[in-house]
Amino acid sequence: MTKNETFKNWIEQYSAALMRRAVYLLSDKVEAEDIVQEVFISAFSSYESFEGKSRPLTWLMTILNRKVADFYRKKYKSEPNIKLDHFFDEDGAWKNNDILNEWNAGNQETQLLDNAEFNKILEECLEDLPSRWKIPMKLYYLEEKKAPEVSQELDISTTNLWKILQRGRMQLRECLEMNWFANQN
Repeated sequence: MTKNETFKNWIEQYSAALMRRAVYLLSDKVEAEDIVQEVFISAFSSYESFEGKSRPLTWLMTILNRKVADFYRKKYKSEPNIKLDHFFDEDGAWKNNDILNEWNAGNQETQLLDNAEFNKILEECLEDLPSRWKIPMKLYYLEEKKAPEVSQELDISTTNLWKILQRGRMQLRECLEMNWFANQN
């Protein structure tokens, strides 16, 4: 089978799986389509390096993960700084000290992730985060990548990552309190 025939088959067989993964990682169908196209272009260009030691889909997913990491790095570096006026005053002190208290979601904590409505609100809250926070949150919590790996992918320090994760959690908490817990009482 020629290289062109092989790629035609790969595109037919693996495009859907690559798209699902890309949409999950990027939360944007248009961006995902672009990344999947880049994956196939990159794979075609480096086809000779594919040794067949893994399945083609595994190789393509590896390329996809690298492309997504590059996308995140560029996006993270290009976004403007996020203002935290909502949480802090002009002196850098907390506006609302209640955010520092331990969060008690009541006795429904163990059941929440089984609740489709809660999961929808959680996903909406996550998607509403600025990309600068959403990207690390997804990589760390949803992809379950280790902090050094996330820091390396985004080209940020681990200390910066922890700050971003803390801010993202605060924003998620507030969003969930307003959009879920306030409506449950």
